[in-house]
Amino acid sequence: MRELASRLVYFSPTGTTRAVVGAIGAGLGLARAEDLDLTGAEAGAPSAVGADLLAVFGVPVYAGRLPATAVDRLRRIKGAGGPAVLVVVYGNRAYEDALLELRDLAVELGFTPLAAGAFVGEHSFSSDATPIAPGRPDADDLRAAREFGLAVAAKLAGLADVAACPPLAVPGNRPYREAGLSGGVSPQADAALCQGCGLCADICPVGAVRLDEEGVVTTDAFACIRCCACVKACPTHARRVTHPAMLAVAQRLAANCHERREPEIFL
Repeated sequence: MRELASRLVYFSPTGTTRAVVGAIGAGLGLARAEDLDLTGAEAGAPSAVGADLLAVFGVPVYAGRLPATAVDRLRRIKGAGGPAVLVVVYGNRAYEDALLELRDLAVELGFTPLAAGAFVGEHSFSSDATPIAPGRPDADDLRAAREFGLAVAAKLAGLADVAACPPLAVPGNRPYREAGLSGGVSPQADAALCQGCGLCADICPVGAVRLDEEGVVTTDAFACIRCCACVKACPTHARRVTHPAMLAVAQRLAANCHERREPEIFL
């Protein structure tokens, strides 16, 4: 088949998904079109991905599903029948229906899924007190991602026509599982530690964190998607998970999901 370039499309508040799809892109060895980073609060302008591009979609898993914010932003992308690689990154518990949801969405948007993978990244709720896949993706994960990219490139080289590929089968169930924690739950700032730098507000993918003119940080708990990017980025550790519901989830996952899970590949 004709030579393709690749385009990475990702939603990655804490950077783990971006790292995984970046390694896959390196393994593909194809020319790279500009990435479509859907993470920032300003992201989401409509975009078309031509049939001459291999789209690599990367999305984190929140409670076994794709984040609604990511889905909304992905819906602004239109394909033209071109091939797609689908990647979900989960926090070492389970990805449940997320990969199937991403496959269904990719088809709806006009792409032809060729391959998929589920990789592990440090959980959003992970901390020193409740470690959940800390430091992942690690060197082994990124090596596996590059090897996955190589395998996809080999598959592409052997294809005469993308449209002739059989439907890609991935795990999951329909209807998809219910969403996780209800609204009104979010990390908060410890005023005694906060220096008013505004990094938390800058990094929030949905604009839920605000810094006023007096340097006071406020959080809209109902807008928060609990990605905890603000917690992981705060230079003074002023952003904290203090809500009992979030703490209970973190403690349960740290206790029950410490056995290492490895990437799963579907070609």
